[in-house]
Amino acid sequence: MTKKAEVLALIPARGGSKSVPRKNLLEVAGRPLIAYSIGHARDCSLVTRTIVSTDDDEIAEVSRRFGAEVPFRRPAEAATDTATDLQVFRHALLYLQERGYMPDLVVHLRPTGPVRDVHLIERAINLMLRHPEADSLRAIGLAEQTPYKMWRIEGLYLQQALTLEGFPESHSMPRQKLPAVYHQNGYVDIVRPRTVIEMDSMAGQTVLPFVVEGKIHELDYPEQIPALAAAVERWQRGEPDPDPEKHRHSA
Repeated sequence: MTKKAEVLALIPARGGSKSVPRKNLLEVAGRPLIAYSIGHARDCSLVTRTIVSTDDDEIAEVSRRFGAEVPFRRPAEAATDTATDLQVFRHALLYLQERGYMPDLVVHLRPTGPVRDVHLIERAINLMLRHPEADSLRAIGLAEQTPYKMWRIEGLYLQQALTLEGFPESHSMPRQKLPAVYHQNGYVDIVRPRTVIEMDSMAGQTVLPFVVEGKIHELDYPEQIPALAAAVERWQRGEPDPDPEKHRHSA
């Protein structure tokens, strides 16, 4: 019988937040924001362990209450405004490795995104399991604006931000003739431990695309709170977003 893959869901949630103070504990539609990502991980049939990485005692207590493990305290240097995902994931994996545990995959669920379809998370995990050569997977969506029409200011003049080989004036071409470009939307990312520990990277060299269409609901700024709460309430009732976004490079 094939051994079930060991899949760790890691939810990074530091206590400090300048844009929305204590946002990971902010009550949204009746629950702390972080509780939703913990619930997504626990409801996913392929996730075998759910851990929250935090430097904050209250976040740790709330996370345990909603079913996550908090086996360590994140060090201060990995909990600053400038700390990287790589620092957080490297600390967590090395801590767990020292105690005899190493997953096959690590699913990155950001606590600022309370609206997810668990079936999409499962599809992303299965895609990674089918591609052992892949170092990571990134959820992406079609960018609203094409970077081939963007500029940098250098001194007194403009320079193209991104050039397209064979098309020196891509900034003046019809959008439909330009390559589709995607942005990472944070819905779900997956990385192999070897990518973090051996390659010192969150992406590696071989990255699988996982396209998630529609609007991604997340909390970055206070003015987003009412719309986010409404989106969570619709999601709880099983209702779709009104006029869901299908990003296109329009003419």
